[in-house]
Amino acid sequence: MSVTAYRPIVAAAAAMVAAGLIGLALAAAAGAAPGTAMTALWEGMFGSNYAVGASLNVAATLMLVAVGFTIAHRAGLVNVGGEGQICAGGIAATAIGTTMTGAPAVVTLPAVLAGAAAAGWAWAAIAAYLRVRRGTSEIITTLLLNFVGLALVLLVVHEPALLRQPVTSSETLPQSEPLTAAAHLPLLGIPRSPATIALWIALAAAVGTAIMVRHTAVGTRLRAVGRNPDAAARLGLPVDRLRFLSLSGAGAFSGLAGGLLVATAPFVLAEGFSSGYGFSGLVVGLLARGSLTAVAAVSLLLGFLVSGGINLQLAANVPASTVSVVESLMIVFIAGAAIWTTRRPKVDTTDSQEAPAPELTGAMR
Repeated sequence: MSVTAYRPIVAAAAAMVAAGLIGLALAAAAGAAPGTAMTALWEGMFGSNYAVGASLNVAATLMLVAVGFTIAHRAGLVNVGGEGQICAGGIAATAIGTTMTGAPAVVTLPAVLAGAAAAGWAWAAIAAYLRVRRGTSEIITTLLLNFVGLALVLLVVHEPALLRQPVTSSETLPQSEPLTAAAHLPLLGIPRSPATIALWIALAAAVGTAIMVRHTAVGTRLRAVGRNPDAAARLGLPVDRLRFLSLSGAGAFSGLAGGLLVATAPFVLAEGFSSGYGFSGLVVGLLARGSLTAVAAVSLLLGFLVSGGINLQLAANVPASTVSVVESLMIVFIAGAAIWTTRRPKVDTTDSQEAPAPELTGAMR
């Protein structure tokens, strides 16, 4: 084996370490001693049950967004609209969770989460329709829909005729009324921890998606469309339908993430509730490079990093943007590592007219 044929996971780990070292350098430049910064970061990630629980909740949100990104990417599409889809899901979940006041939890909570997923699906379906019918780049449309979704959250939490809580004094915040108790996500049971079953929901979504893309005909068809849509069309695959469903399905996962956010304490829809998780979930999807196992691992990593970064800002007076810089550097370094570790064999053009792969032709039947 050549000395340049390093395993990609080793290169990715080295890239993460390099990004972390640069992050420490930035913290030092902001006036925080390296020891103080490391302590604050560790305390924010693992210093208490509360910190661990908050990190797990963030990881669950990122995981769902990244799972959706992976499905769309398998079909050759890029979903950068997780933030707007989270907003759509959060609005729908709040509308349902504040009106179903008499129903039991066994009915209310599934209705809240199903409504959130449906809203995310519908939001992404706008971009999916424009992609398959008009050829409009889904990168542009999903990105622009993020800003529309954020604006809609502002509208519904400031407008009394929509979802804003009744204004009882000048100190009443512009936010929705709390969701009914039946719409609250159950806790995991960790003492003094806000961790909820959102983690199990996200893990179930990741496992189910991994089975679907690896061991079903639908997964084979998505892979065929992603690799060569023209060849897939000639083989009889419904390329437009598969692309539409993959992108709108990605929106359903992000919408579900929005529903989980509002069904977790403090159980309200407020300005900025999405906290940039849609973009962080995009980072997870890019770093995972199509692996659902990596999606789970990187989600946990960034979930703890985000929580640690909040404490880093509070305890060491380090700008919150430092964590964003580290995330961006991870993308750049791991992308570079992917190029460095990829060695594609030369293709003999004389053999280009080979028969379709058996797994693809079998999936068509």
